[in-house]
Amino acid sequence: MLKVAILDDYQNVSQEFVNLKKLSGKYEIKVFSEPFKDEDEALEQLNEYEALLVMRERTKINSTLINGLKNLKYIITSGMRNKAIDLNAAKKRNIIVTGTDINTNPTSELTWALILGLARNLKIEIDNMYQGYWQTTLGLELKGKILGLIGLGRVGSQVAKIAKAFGMQVMAWSENLDLNKCTELEVLPSAKDDLIKNSDFISIHVQGGERYKNCITIKEFEKMKKTSFIINTSRGPIVNEDDLIIALSTNIIAGAGIDVYEKEPLPEGHKLRFVQNALILPHLGYVTAENYSIFYTQMIENLEACVEGKPIRLIKN
Repeated sequence: MLKVAILDDYQNVSQEFVNLKKLSGKYEIKVFSEPFKDEDEALEQLNEYEALLVMRERTKINSTLINGLKNLKYIITSGMRNKAIDLNAAKKRNIIVTGTDINTNPTSELTWALILGLARNLKIEIDNMYQGYWQTTLGLELKGKILGLIGLGRVGSQVAKIAKAFGMQVMAWSENLDLNKCTELEVLPSAKDDLIKNSDFISIHVQGGERYKNCITIKEFEKMKKTSFIINTSRGPIVNEDDLIIALSTNIIAGAGIDVYEKEPLPEGHKLRFVQNALILPHLGYVTAENYSIFYTQMIENLEACVEGKPIRLIKN
């Protein structure tokens, strides 16, 4: 019987979308709801498994893990892109890697939850309501403000359209910015420096990896308006976390809305948890019932197809 591990099920909800009892006659399935402490624990716990069903950008399926798991045959991830998987190492061992569809609208929707939360001081006001206070801050209107988008792909484009509905001006920069898309969306193409200096809100929507690692450091924060906010729902390493903490705690910028981090889950004592002008969330971008339904349904479809020797939704280098 094929041994299958479902990883990264932080909310322990996979069984709401997959009938594990129905599959028990064909597969021996175990759900892992807690992240592994380190690589050694992952190797020990996953040693016998032949298939890993993983959530995108959570457990790192690196070369050490891939080469150490001698029984591993299949890696099935949510989404069709997962930079936490070493595809070269998988290819060398002839391990099949497949993915699933994903809705991108939840991330753009969450981006606006963060922008609105920052503009209207929701974190402070909600806390104060529970303490018995009433109207303790002044909010900001979005109309007429400048939104700077770092990245104008699928998510960035959705964010731009909503910004226009609020009456905001929108600028965009990335290393491969599509000028036709800028024209279509009435977005002003910009140099990175100009976007940093002029935006009231900066929202990040580029892919992770080395290209954009430390794209925003103290150098960029010092060029931003003191009244400006930064929002990151993309990848943690794009914004240097140490510099972000300095910029927030010394009021170089007004605030930040963050959903992604250098290390996830964010350590319990991490300084970002204690910065008053940071609105932080536990990487909720793609975490919706609709997406999880797609993920787990298609993961099982992929697994069945792999076992039958006809893999679908292949992810290649």
